[in-house]
Amino acid sequence: MVAALLSFRYRVGEPMPVWRTLLSVDDDDAGLWTRVRQGDEVALAALFDRHEARLFRHASRLLTHREDAKDAVTVAFFELWRKRVTVRLVDGSPLPWLLTTVAHCARNLERSSRRYRALLDRAPVAEAVPSAGHDDSGVLSALKRLPEREQAVVVLSVLEGYAEREVAEALGIPAGTVKSRLARAKAKLRDELALEGVRA
Repeated sequence: MVAALLSFRYRVGEPMPVWRTLLSVDDDDAGLWTRVRQGDEVALAALFDRHEARLFRHASRLLTHREDAKDAVTVAFFELWRKRVTVRLVDGSPLPWLLTTVAHCARNLERSSRRYRALLDRAPVAEAVPSAGHDDSGVLSALKRLPEREQAVVVLSVLEGYAEREVAEALGIPAGTVKSRLARAKAKLRDELALEGVRA
């Protein structure tokens, strides 16, 4: 049931059922989350409908391929369902947790993709085809090279606009740690971009 509900949004050209639209309008995240924790798959589908587009945009920033971004979002929702008892909410919403999980999934998919490309590079072929990226400035590439814990802080606070208190709550760390990781990450990004000749 969960797989069917989550895969629904990616079928192009099919109308959305009315009951899912009404659920998304009637319940806030906290109300839906209470139902998800009780095992309500329909409430999970409503959360998916509400946040899927934002999560997809986030994944698309971190990944080169659209299909990988879709996979990262789907995996994040499966993890949300699987870990629903222990998920940390911020102001009653699982969105910060989902954003962080999508970033983790994106990193894993990117690693797998790199291993796959390395394997293809070693295979005897006439000509290798380079993969097309969409980050001309190098900023996203530099972000991907940050350590995972610093990257999570940058994504939530800078890219998604959450306050330090909310980032701390979502990641389960003190607010002071958020501040120091963010400062360290910004300094690394500034230095790396300066070396590449990009104005930060």
